[in-house]
Amino acid sequence: MNDKKVISAIIRQDEQIFAFVIEKYSRLLWKIAASILINAASVQDVEECVADVFIYLWQHPEKYDPDRAKLSSYLSVVARSKAVDRYRLILRKREIPMEKVLVKSLQYAEVKAADAKKEKLRSCVEELEETEKELIIRRYYYEQKPSEIALALDMPKKQVENKLYYVRQKLKKMMEKQKGAEADGKI
Repeated sequence: MNDKKVISAIIRQDEQIFAFVIEKYSRLLWKIAASILINAASVQDVEECVADVFIYLWQHPEKYDPDRAKLSSYLSVVARSKAVDRYRLILRKREIPMEKVLVKSLQYAEVKAADAKKEKLRSCVEELEETEKELIIRRYYYEQKPSEIALALDMPKKQVENKLYYVRQKLKKMMEKQKGAEADGKI
């Protein structure tokens, strides 16, 4: 039976001829699909790809022109196209968008940088005199207001504010000094 008669029968939805086409071309289409999907897909994916080719032929038999190519060539091209599409779909499902990777890595880097900065600050606070350390701890750890600190330490509020300002400046210089020592390789 020639390709023109086969496609005419499929257009008339002759299931026996269609079963003949499936029987005749399944192995060929399997080899084509498997060669493309070999390391990316399962056997089930290859089977589905071949099935998709036959479904396409059944639903769109008019797209095949027997004057331009053999049915085997046409089905081979469709199989290759379906396999490439499936391969791309599988890869898209597996890959993580670059934006997500970048966001995750930036968040991780920010957390690491913040942790390192906190540790440096903690070590600088430990080097302060006791009264300076107490002011910083009360203000930034216990989040007491300058008026509350003044009451607890029996100091004028303005004096607490001034000392906090100077201690913050001192800590800033200590942090910069540590940063400079790291750059020089001393830490």
